[in-house]
Amino acid sequence: MKRIILLLSLLLNFVMTAQETRQIQFDEKFKKEYQGSARIEINELKELLHIMIAITEAGLENDDMIQQNGEYYQDVLQHFKKYGNEKIIIKFDSLIKANPLNYVFLTGNGTSYDFKNNQLVANTYYLFPAQSVSGQKITVNPITTYKKEIEDFALTSGFRKFYKAHLPYYKSIISMYHKQANLDEQWKWLEKNFNTKINSYLILCSPLINGFNYTDSYKDKDFKQIVMVLPPIEEEKSLSEKENIVLNTRGMFTEIDHNYVGTPTKKYIKEIEEALKDREKWVNTKQEGTQYYPNPEKVFDEYMTYAAFYLFCVEKFENDQKTLDHAYYSVNQVMKERGFPKMKEFNDGLLAMKKKHPNEKIDDFYPAFIQWLGQL
Repeated sequence: MKRIILLLSLLLNFVMTAQETRQIQFDEKFKKEYQGSARIEINELKELLHIMIAITEAGLENDDMIQQNGEYYQDVLQHFKKYGNEKIIIKFDSLIKANPLNYVFLTGNGTSYDFKNNQLVANTYYLFPAQSVSGQKITVNPITTYKKEIEDFALTSGFRKFYKAHLPYYKSIISMYHKQANLDEQWKWLEKNFNTKINSYLILCSPLINGFNYTDSYKDKDFKQIVMVLPPIEEEKSLSEKENIVLNTRGMFTEIDHNYVGTPTKKYIKEIEEALKDREKWVNTKQEGTQYYPNPEKVFDEYMTYAAFYLFCVEKFENDQKTLDHAYYSVNQVMKERGFPKMKEFNDGLLAMKKKHPNEKIDDFYPAFIQWLGQL
């Protein structure tokens, strides 16, 4: 199949306060309700947007962007594909063909409106959440622009009935997340090992998400929330139960920890630029997808997110060498395949540094570790 996007994860890189960008607004009621909470949702409007993109020509041709395996995808095609010539579907198709990142601008703003009967009403908290990604910015929420057309499509296609009929399936996806990828455990480990503190987590999932995952950080006054857009939990029949936990934890963890490694990275950006100045050493530039990591900061952060995950595994599976070996091999292998050839050395070096500084936060030994990287 034709590939428009080959990308495993993407960090939305425009994080400012709500007062500056009006991305979000969290009132006292919201903060009280969601302080310390980790929610997993399949949002109704966002799911509609994924379905609409799935039946575009671009979506039908791209199995990285759209998960095209499984019964749910067949249900979507059977129910919605006949509406593929609707004007709004053709418009979405042209937007994604013009710039694949419009996938993020469309789906990422799916929380900015909610259904009330057959109308879309502005969400109280998420005003315009996805404004910038990979250096590209938009100034108008596309959901606002196409609000009437989206409402009409939902009504014409019978989307809300389809969504309601699939609620048991959506609930099973959420249940599997809690079972296979314990977010609370990851959250506690990260806050024990980094200086950054987060108030709330929200995972937005869809059965139609495949390789195009992303995360963002929202802050209003003293309240910070991390939002991650992720596919459902995978269960590989060839893997053991614990190896499946490694697989599924990795997908979530390496999105979450962007928000922890990013702060010290920015603090030591000059040192990182010097240590990773030889791009050809750290990145296989021939590998598709590496263009989304164009500078030493982004390259370092991507290495660090996976290396931090391996440190998490070292602690979680300290009495299970077989599972730990699997985690080590799989992290090194997947990163090499993505175009990051120094993952093994990075993993080994960070683990050695952690053992040398067992009582320090990872932030605290960044300078020593970056200096070591520069000598590789």
